[in-house]
Amino acid sequence: MKKLYPSLYFFSLVLLASCLGYKELPVEYDYSYKGNFKKYKTFDIMKPAGPADSSMTNDVIEKSIVARMKFLGYRQNSNKPHLIIGFKMFDDSLRFNGYNQPEIEEWVKTQNDNVDYDPQKFALNTGTLLIQFYDRRQNRSIWQGYATTQYGSIDFNNSRHLRNAVISILDKYRFWAEGFMEGATATAEEKDL
Repeated sequence: MKKLYPSLYFFSLVLLASCLGYKELPVEYDYSYKGNFKKYKTFDIMKPAGPADSSMTNDVIEKSIVARMKFLGYRQNSNKPHLIIGFKMFDDSLRFNGYNQPEIEEWVKTQNDNVDYDPQKFALNTGTLLIQFYDRRQNRSIWQGYATTQYGSIDFNNSRHLRNAVISILDKYRFWAEGFMEGATATAEEKDL
């Protein structure tokens, strides 16, 4: 019994330290009433056309997005993906047009596309990260989330800041890939047989 306590103490300390390393950032998001949020299965990361735009390419951000989407059951596929995910880092402050809308989880229950968009303007601080989801078949943006810190800008040269920003933003996109949860349940039931 005595050997269990030091390892339990160590595990608790590691868990606490990992939780303290994550600081949720203030995030806003808006979405299109034309989005089929329960019908997407695949995604890919948007690559800038033409000369490389350093504000739209970043390995840490890409890996964080891919990890989150795979966690939600989406498969990365470069051949006609359902969703194309793009991002942009803004070093300077900016004025941004967004929308005041019902929470997305509430809207999805009714999927009433006759709801009006209520535009609002945001004055975003320096160091803002924007992530957009495009429906490839509809050729339109269907969801976007953006984060900045209240206490200063996101440091785009700091991997931890970038991962934290991506996690904070994508925590607002809470849709499992179509069929993923049913597939996980079916696999679990098959193992029981």
